[in-house]
Amino acid sequence: MEKILRAGTPAPEFALHVTPDQKLSLSELLGKPIILAFYPADWSPVCGDQMALYNEVLPEFEKLGATLLGISVDNAWCHNAFAKDRHLHFPLGADFEPKGEVARRYGAYREGDGTSERALFVIDKNGVIAWSYLSPVAVNPGADGILQALEALTK
Repeated sequence: MEKILRAGTPAPEFALHVTPDQKLSLSELLGKPIILAFYPADWSPVCGDQMALYNEVLPEFEKLGATLLGISVDNAWCHNAFAKDRHLHFPLGADFEPKGEVARRYGAYREGDGTSERALFVIDKNGVIAWSYLSPVAVNPGADGILQALEALTK
C-alpha cells in the first residue's frame, strides 16, 4: 500500500516556488535536517490543522536543527494567501507546474484526484531520507513521528 520513498533512499532534488518569484531547492537546504510535509491542498480542514500544528511545533523542529517545508500542488499565490491567513512561519512549496512532479518523485502523488498524499519525510543533512510516513488523507499525522526521527538524527 505504501509507495512513498523509504528511509535510506537519497532524497530526489527539486526546486519549487515558495513565492511567485522565488524558488527553493533541496540542495539549498542540505547541511541540516529537512522536514518535507506533503499535504493534499491549502484551505482543506485537515491540511489547515496540520500546518497550524507544525507552525506551533516549529520552535521544537528548529531546536533540533531542522528546516520545515510544506508542499502541495497549489500554486504560489494560493500558498501566499494560505500562509498569511494561517500566520505560518515556514515556506510552502508550490508543486504546481508540472503538477505534482515533486510529489511523484517522492511517491506521494494521488493520481485519482490530482493532489499530494499526506506524506512526511525527514531528510538527513546529507540528503538521505531518514524517516518517512504516509498518513491517511483524512487524518492529521501530528508531529510526534517527525520529532522522534529528528531526535534519532542527533544521537
